[in-house]
Amino acid sequence: MTFYEEVTDQNLDVWQNSSACVPDALRHYYYQYLSSARNAAEEKMVILQENESLLKENERLKSDIQSLLKEKETPDVQVMSLTNSLEVLQKDIKEKTNTVQALKKTLKSQKKELDDCRAEITSLKMLIERARSGNILLQADSEPAHSARSNNDDTSPLPNEVDMSKANTSLNTGLESLRTDVGIMGEVDIVKEAQVSDKETSAVGSLAVLTVADTDMTGKQKFDDAISITETVPEDLLTPQCESGFVGTPSLGKDKLVIRSPKLDAELHTEKMGVGTIQILSDALPKIVPYVLINHREELLPLIMCAIERHPDSAVRDSLTHTLFNLIKRPDEQQRRIIMDACVTLAKNVGELRTETELLPQCWEQISHMYEERRLLVAQSCGELAEFVRPEIRDSLILSIVQQLMEDSATVVREAAALNLALLLALFPNTDKYFKVEEMMFQLVCDPSGIVVDTTKKVLVPALINWGNKLDHILQVLHSHILGSAQRCPPLSGVEGSIESQLHVLGERERWNIDVLLRLLAELLPYVHKKVVETCPFSSDSDSTGISFTPSLLEQYAEGQVEWPAFDWLLTECFPNLIQLCSLLPQKEDNLRIRVTKFLREVVDHFGEPYLTHILLPLCLVAVGDDADFKSFPPKARSKIRGLTPKSAFAQRLATMCALPLLLAGILGQPSKRASLTVYLRNLLIQRSRENSLPANHEIINSVRFLCTFEENHSIVFNILWEMIASSDEMLKISAANILKVIVPYIDEKVASANVLPALVTLGSDQNLNVKYASIDAFGAVAQHFKSDVIVDKIRIQMDAFLEDGSHEATIAVVRALLVAVPHTTARLRDYLVSKIFQFTSSPSLSSDVTKRRDRANACCEAIRALDATDLSASTVRDFLLPAIQNLLKDTDALDPAHKEALEIIFKERSGGTFDAFSKVMGAHLGLSSVSSFFSDSGLLGKKETGDFGTPVPVTTENTIPQPPAEDTRFRRIMRAGFSDMLRGRTKGNDEVNPSE
Repeated sequence: MTFYEEVTDQNLDVWQNSSACVPDALRHYYYQYLSSARNAAEEKMVILQENESLLKENERLKSDIQSLLKEKETPDVQVMSLTNSLEVLQKDIKEKTNTVQALKKTLKSQKKELDDCRAEITSLKMLIERARSGNILLQADSEPAHSARSNNDDTSPLPNEVDMSKANTSLNTGLESLRTDVGIMGEVDIVKEAQVSDKETSAVGSLAVLTVADTDMTGKQKFDDAISITETVPEDLLTPQCESGFVGTPSLGKDKLVIRSPKLDAELHTEKMGVGTIQILSDALPKIVPYVLINHREELLPLIMCAIERHPDSAVRDSLTHTLFNLIKRPDEQQRRIIMDACVTLAKNVGELRTETELLPQCWEQISHMYEERRLLVAQSCGELAEFVRPEIRDSLILSIVQQLMEDSATVVREAAALNLALLLALFPNTDKYFKVEEMMFQLVCDPSGIVVDTTKKVLVPALINWGNKLDHILQVLHSHILGSAQRCPPLSGVEGSIESQLHVLGERERWNIDVLLRLLAELLPYVHKKVVETCPFSSDSDSTGISFTPSLLEQYAEGQVEWPAFDWLLTECFPNLIQLCSLLPQKEDNLRIRVTKFLREVVDHFGEPYLTHILLPLCLVAVGDDADFKSFPPKARSKIRGLTPKSAFAQRLATMCALPLLLAGILGQPSKRASLTVYLRNLLIQRSRENSLPANHEIINSVRFLCTFEENHSIVFNILWEMIASSDEMLKISAANILKVIVPYIDEKVASANVLPALVTLGSDQNLNVKYASIDAFGAVAQHFKSDVIVDKIRIQMDAFLEDGSHEATIAVVRALLVAVPHTTARLRDYLVSKIFQFTSSPSLSSDVTKRRDRANACCEAIRALDATDLSASTVRDFLLPAIQNLLKDTDALDPAHKEALEIIFKERSGGTFDAFSKVMGAHLGLSSVSSFFSDSGLLGKKETGDFGTPVPVTTENTIPQPPAEDTRFRRIMRAGFSDMLRGRTKGNDEVNPSE
């Protein structure tokens, strides 16, 4: 019996909460049992030690937690303080926001009151101008007054003394009140004259004489109070006055009258009618404008301007100004000129404040208008209205508007922005915004539109130089932009250590930027020359353009005793940067090299022949690795110029490729250096080739090619080429053939007939096969660029001479040379080529060398694909092209799969329905089981052409006459010529390798 069975009155799974409760008692008992063994005891000791270590670790962690909690209290306190500060700041911001809103409302109301005051001032000015034309005279007629006094002398004495005293007192009181009311807004000068005689001499004298001078009153009512002063006198006294020209109106009582001048009443009536007329005009113009023809709306401009200038309500003026700028939907240049002239006149009349608050905002609302003509108005306003606003507005708000217009999509808007920015610069109060304007100028110079670039160079750049007077900084930033545009482009090759890895592939935008920046550099050259002349520290002979850079002056400069920063910049910064730029450009960037060459020639034109000889020539000679004389260089500049010398063979190749063209065309190509150019070329092409026993390398040939882009150098080059052709050295003749090939694009037909063709015929008749084969490619270049029948006939005769010996090399060279000329030459030469290909493919190949057969097949296939993209006559296709394709398809071992597919497509298109029969025959003969399936309904090329193609007939070269070709187009043939390229990718042919290298 177990313990569990004996104790039946207790649940051993659920212990009571008492002192006898032992949690996990059975487990502890089991552990105690296991610990009775030796191994178990050891394990228990290990467990106890681990437990003690864990307890210690736990205590350490608890202490760390306590320390972290204590450290946390400090950030919490800081967070609380920052939170309280943030709440206080938010409250302050809210209060300030409310204050700003209240101030805005106050400003709006005050602005409205100010506009009302301006309107009243305008009305008062008009009244004052009218009142200035005549004085208001209130003078009584003395004679009738004297007669009346005599008749009434016996009955009762006239109380004129008392009444006139009252009149004077009333007049003085009114004038003092008027002066008090007007205050600082105006000044009223009233000269009164009132004389009271005694009873014996006169009864009534002159009552008053009032003269109203210039005034700037703020209210029309005050003016009316000033000129409407009334006096009350007895009726019987004033009755004679009515007869002498005054009007009495019984409006003040039975015995009293109001005295007014008839002229004054007319003026007041006219004024009231003028204000009413302006109001009627302002209400009617917005309704009239839409119904006036667009071409005649400019005739409304005087009315609109008058209403804007004179209307007292600012809201109505804003509406009329909006009508002014939207008068014509899309104004042309003449209409824009009329509108802008009206705006300028209006700005002159209304002043700076109204121009800023009324004219400019309405104009700038058009900045995002959908029509470019409206945006042009904005650009014009920036330059023409800037004169009539405050100076601080010109270089802040108006400048930012111009900057926004520079980003416009329309070319004419950007051009107008550049033009008006130049006008704006002269109105700036200072040069604080110079660097921002300079950045805007460079942005406009690099604009993709040539019109914008030309406007910037001719108008904005001179204005910026005259305004900022920081030519040095402009030149520094200009060179930084030029080099940066090239350096940001990816390298031509990713292979480190290669020449191509040092050259950069220019994108269209980078190429354009470099070109326009080089043009800007040329535009700045006169300013540089002027500064060099002005800062020259030496005395020299002067000419009409300033100092003369004589050798003696350059010797003084070389001593280095006096600083000449402007002259040093050209030597140590400008020219080395241009050489560095050319070292980043691939060979195809001839346009940029030509731009640099022209800049060097302009430098010589400005600084003279001694500068060319003693400064430019030594610098460029050092850059290509030749020796030079530094006697005209100061000591500080010599070390930097020597740093241009190539330090390795790799650097020498790069210098030959990039710096040598500048030396030949830009320095030695000067008219005064022609003799030096001849000597240098002879040494470069003849002497060095003999020393190295190698033909001229590609870099030298490319430099000579660039020299020939300037026509004036052709005679020198051809003279040296004839020397090379007449020599007995094989390498010189091969170099001459290679040079003739590359200079063909830069000569005319006359030079080709007189010089190039005779030279090539001489080389083609040479006994040395290498020389002969080197001339074949040059003949192909001539055929590519000239279509004269005489030249084509000479080329055919010479090609026949090359093919007479039947050598494999000559055949391949002739086909590849004429292949290049196929898209550009005449039909006669294309027919000649296709006939020769038919002869090559018809004659059985005696060579067992598969490589030679494959070379010949590839050359013929490429020629056929090029010919298929041209217009060939039906007879040529029938007699030569299709049989040649059949012959090529027979030799499957020599035919590339890509060429085979292209030939099959050409044959199908050119032969019409005979291809199905041909494919079956060729499939049986050549094992081309895929030919028919390739053109089947389910094949790659889709459906079969409809029509009855007849019974299949075996096709052979000897007895089969292909059907006439189906109707075709040049576009389809061009697409077909590149069809296999799209399927497989074009394989690199042997024609991409120069056979002479």
